[in-house]
Amino acid sequence: MSDYRLGIDVGGTKLEIAALDSKGEILLRHRVANPGNYDDLLLALRDLVQQGRAHTAPDATVGLGIPGAIDSRTLRVKNANATWLNGQTFGKDLEQVLGCPVKVENDANCFALSEAVDGAAAGRNVVFGVILGSGVGGGFVINGQPLTGLHHIAGEWGHIPLPWVREDEFPMPACFCGNSGCLERFLCGPALAEAWKGPGTRSADGIEEAAAAGDETARRALDTYVDRLGRACALVINMVDPDAIVLGGGVSNLETLYERVPAVMKKYAITPDCRTELLKNRHGDSSGVRGAAWLWGK
Repeated sequence: MSDYRLGIDVGGTKLEIAALDSKGEILLRHRVANPGNYDDLLLALRDLVQQGRAHTAPDATVGLGIPGAIDSRTLRVKNANATWLNGQTFGKDLEQVLGCPVKVENDANCFALSEAVDGAAAGRNVVFGVILGSGVGGGFVINGQPLTGLHHIAGEWGHIPLPWVREDEFPMPACFCGNSGCLERFLCGPALAEAWKGPGTRSADGIEEAAAAGDETARRALDTYVDRLGRACALVINMVDPDAIVLGGGVSNLETLYERVPAVMKKYAITPDCRTELLKNRHGDSSGVRGAAWLWGK
């Protein structure tokens, strides 16, 4: 197998490639716009792979992270927020375009893999990676391998209900998935922003500084968010008992999460001594492409 790994992150608006050597050093990183339709996407990915191989080796492996999953039975994409990807035999079609094998994985699983292989949770056996951004996602890595499950939905943390619900948290907000009370509706970045500045607010940038300066609405919004995130993490601990939980996405930059959420986790975890680490990601917005590259192993 080649000493070089190409990782590609297929985002809603952009495509990003990174070329890594065997030590994890990034040799190339480049972004282009996502063309927004399937046929042109395949051609754009072909061009990126050619560029990556020109900087590394003709046999560099190719891994991709997508905002969805490949159904193991039909080999078709499902659950993608780029809805025009759903139903496509993406991995098979890309292999035909490239003339080589590819590995395709959910982007949250790629994030978790990146942080488990050589990121914040390197050396831990069981890692849960969390994306707290415009939406909420998650992925498990067990002994260096992504855990996907029978239906390739393992770690879909955003679509389980908020645990240990309180009376004042009813009625449960509706989720786009068709259910109510999903963690995504409580823990995404816009949910925190709206709790601070009202409906329609999308960004919570500056909320920690505002709380520290005496903004009571900001303080209450943070207090509530910390409590809900702690409950949600404790649910994962009670179910899978990971060594570490690594946070990614824009909300993960809030330092108060690492200072205060572990105490809430300990309150709800069904063990007298909860030692699960809550970690900030090491690789930031590089984690997606790094994890896609590491789908072929380090």
